[in-house]
Amino acid sequence: MDFALSEEQKQVQELITQFIAKDYPFDVREKLVKSEDGFSKEFWKTFGEFGLLAMPFSEGDGGFNGGPVDLMVILEAFGTGLIVEPYIPNIVLSGHLISKLGNDDQKKEILPKLLSGELQMSFAFTEPQSRFDLNDVTTTAKLDGDNYIVDGYKAVVMNGPASDKIIVSCRTSGGQLDEDGISLLIIDKDSKGLSSRDYSNVDGSKASEITLENVSVPKTNLIGDEGKSFKTISQVIDLATLAISAEAVGIMQKMNELTLEYTKTREQFGQTLSKFQALQHRMVDTFMVHEQTKSLLLMAAAKLNDNASDASKSISALKFQIGSAAKLIGEESIQLHGGMGVTEEMSIGHYFKRLTTIRTIFGNSDYHLKRYSSL
Repeated sequence: MDFALSEEQKQVQELITQFIAKDYPFDVREKLVKSEDGFSKEFWKTFGEFGLLAMPFSEGDGGFNGGPVDLMVILEAFGTGLIVEPYIPNIVLSGHLISKLGNDDQKKEILPKLLSGELQMSFAFTEPQSRFDLNDVTTTAKLDGDNYIVDGYKAVVMNGPASDKIIVSCRTSGGQLDEDGISLLIIDKDSKGLSSRDYSNVDGSKASEITLENVSVPKTNLIGDEGKSFKTISQVIDLATLAISAEAVGIMQKMNELTLEYTKTREQFGQTLSKFQALQHRMVDTFMVHEQTKSLLLMAAAKLNDNASDASKSISALKFQIGSAAKLIGEESIQLHGGMGVTEEMSIGHYFKRLTTIRTIFGNSDYHLKRYSSL
């Protein structure tokens, strides 16, 4: 199996690297995190002009026929620069749900605006009681004439504050834990009866708690067949898990680089920290763990790209490894920096916060170990 990137993928990688070096230094990122939106809409449209937003979609949907490997390349590069623009909520989650389940009218209305950076979307699928189980849905949608009446609550909706439209998983039939009976509806953020409580996460990203009370949604806003969305939701979450794992691998790489650079300049007992053999061993350990994790990432991306029968199992293996590797690399990086590592002024602490947050998004290590053993 050839794990080498194509020339086009190398060019995308280089494009993002140059953008980070020129336009996205750490101080710019910090200003964006503290802004109302939490990211730059100007930079988001720039990504659209670069073709990054359209990359993982088919030509029929206005994209460039990219796949999971291309997505991996983009998100890994984003991780090195700690990019806060909401690529996963918009493109990986919302965009792929529309691409896979949307009818021609829905695609024509939404995808061009989404891929140009004009439209902001999010996917509301988590509920307080569901933890990481995608089938645990209590939000209901009952058909009343030409409209669905939606009632329920969604938690940790990534990019919720900036969203114009939200895709909501609802139960149209069956019991709380049934896989059958889950449907997807596109709901405008300003719909009557929809309220949100917006907040910042520890890593600086924005999210919302969404409450839906007697929200009327036209049945034309249903994506796919009623009650048959669970399989597609699972596939898209697997893709998103690959994407956020790629971001984590990029973050680990950067944390190792920053830590190595710091130990080469910080002096203690008359010599730099990098001269101490015990610390050299610890840095070698974090380097090896990053390389092992990247190998799993490449395998999972290849299996997902080929629609292999064990693709989902490889995704859970990857996310389990991300959890343990993130803990080791994150903690060692902060330890080797000392107290400076957790100050606002140093970027290493912000990489640590994002990496720690990623450990639980789309399932933590315990969840994916259990899922791996069941597949």
